[in-house]
Amino acid sequence: MPRPRRPSNAGREPAPLRYPPVGVLADAYARVLEIALQLPGVEDTRAYGTPCIKVRGKVMARLRTEAEGGLALRCDLLERHMLLQADPRAFYLTPHYQDWPMVLVNLMEVRWDAMPGLVEAAWRLVAPPRLVREYDAGHGTQ
Repeated sequence: MPRPRRPSNAGREPAPLRYPPVGVLADAYARVLEIALQLPGVEDTRAYGTPCIKVRGKVMARLRTEAEGGLALRCDLLERHMLLQADPRAFYLTPHYQDWPMVLVNLMEVRWDAMPGLVEAAWRLVAPPRLVREYDAGHGTQ
């Protein structure tokens, strides 16, 4: 007997977050999102039931709700190593992220003047090359 098909989610509102961010954490995530939305192709979406920032469907950052919390942010491994050494209160890893090109950011400890550069670097790692070239051409960067 054939399995019944699951109904499509097309045209429906997305399911509510399993762990909605509250208070200060929500405000901090909103600041990260505001920075990210200045970059082309950025989407405010969800992954694993939590707020997520994507570029053309690729994860750039995600708010974690696991016990150790934090914002998982795309980051090349060399930059991650430097961040972990420079400010271990703001940047950390869990065993799960050891082999992934991401760093965990403590949004209560990070220097906010550094966030635009970190967010842009994450965007550059996931954005399509053509989008990066167009952005750079429009901002006089190379």
